[in-house]
Amino acid sequence: MDHTENSGRERILARIHSGLRMPAPKHSAAPTAQMVFAAIPDPLARFQDECAYNATECVLMRDSRASSRALADALAPVPEGEIYIQDAPALRRLTEGSGIDRAVRWSTEGPPTEASQATVTLAECLVAATGSILISSAAAGRGASIVAPVHIVVAEIAQLVPDLASAVARARKSGGVTGSSCLCLITGSSRTADIEKILVLGAHGPRRVVVILARQLD
Repeated sequence: MDHTENSGRERILARIHSGLRMPAPKHSAAPTAQMVFAAIPDPLARFQDECAYNATECVLMRDSRASSRALADALAPVPEGEIYIQDAPALRRLTEGSGIDRAVRWSTEGPPTEASQATVTLAECLVAATGSILISSAAAGRGASIVAPVHIVVAEIAQLVPDLASAVARARKSGGVTGSSCLCLITGSSRTADIEKILVLGAHGPRRVVVILARQLD
């Protein structure tokens, strides 16, 4: 087959070769981040309001004793079955103080199973702007936030941050990013309305999310 000349191709290659010989321009420093949303003067009030919009149950407690009672109240309507709990000292104390009389599976005994009726974990932090909960896989593994139909999260007011950027920065500082295989941002119960615009709760995770927010956990 006779060779057909392609002048357009030669011009394109010539421009590429010429460009490769030129040093790449230096980029200027990244612009300073500017505030997009208004500042949040009261993160606690904002978080509570957003939880109400998201159908997240948020109960504000004074201390660990009151938080133990709140944990017992949150578990009261949960059907009989196993409760999966992150094996952390604070949750050990709350569980003992709650007086719950049912099977408990601690995270050190393995991941949650389909028999788990509820999971109880700690939070990395809480995002006031959206009423979201940031947890890591260190909180009893990846399945703790999606397997059971009820997810109960225990946190302190000191863990409230105004926005997502602050939440990620806090998680990095505490080691929640480097020490975990994933981060999970939870904003209300799992839901979908893909089919005929009918809202279905518990589509890909818990139907019920509870935040026990203590002023201080002893």
